[in-house]
Amino acid sequence: MEYKCIIFDSDGVLVDSETITAKVFQKMARELGFDLDFESAIENFTGTSMKENLEFIEENIEGELPENFEKEFRQRSYEAFKTDLIPVKGIRSLIEKLRVPFCVASSGPVEKIRLNLSLVNLLDNFENRIFSSYDIGSWKPDPGIFLHAASSMGFEPEECVVIEDSTSGIRAALAGGFKVYALSDGKKKKTFELLGAIAFESMKELEGLLHLY
Repeated sequence: MEYKCIIFDSDGVLVDSETITAKVFQKMARELGFDLDFESAIENFTGTSMKENLEFIEENIEGELPENFEKEFRQRSYEAFKTDLIPVKGIRSLIEKLRVPFCVASSGPVEKIRLNLSLVNLLDNFENRIFSSYDIGSWKPDPGIFLHAASSMGFEPEECVVIEDSTSGIRAALAGGFKVYALSDGKKKKTFELLGAIAFESMKELEGLLHLY
């Protein structure tokens, strides 16, 4: 086995949250006079930091964002998660087959990671192995969160594999010296592979890459 630890991203890898998040951003941006279609919302609001998302909206509206915009976004998205969030297809089966240590490393705040994992009944699998960019003040594409996760788990980067689904996450992991498997919808496969990741299109395919069957 060529890895001793698996580091999962959260949004889009463990939980199918990115379309929900994009819809909330899209609606709130529209309320401020910035109208963009859903495909553009997905492209601009997924795999990016909150700071980048807020800057993107502010650049496209007149004036500054309302002071409570981020807080309001968190509240709306958390409410949407409670009714609409589902696990990524096949992830539960994959996790049940793992025989090496694993954890989650995400750009989101800890309370969001815990809420989402709890809503899809995956929290018990990651208890005490949740690492957030907010804890260390480092966001992807900086490799800090993955280096922090690996070190906390007791492994070197070359002993780990990172499971990602965004260009910023892939860049972060590769910059830290990690091997990367990237979940792709097919459209992004070539982009991910050009970055240096090994692209896959389903958790069943990932099981094969991880030699779980």
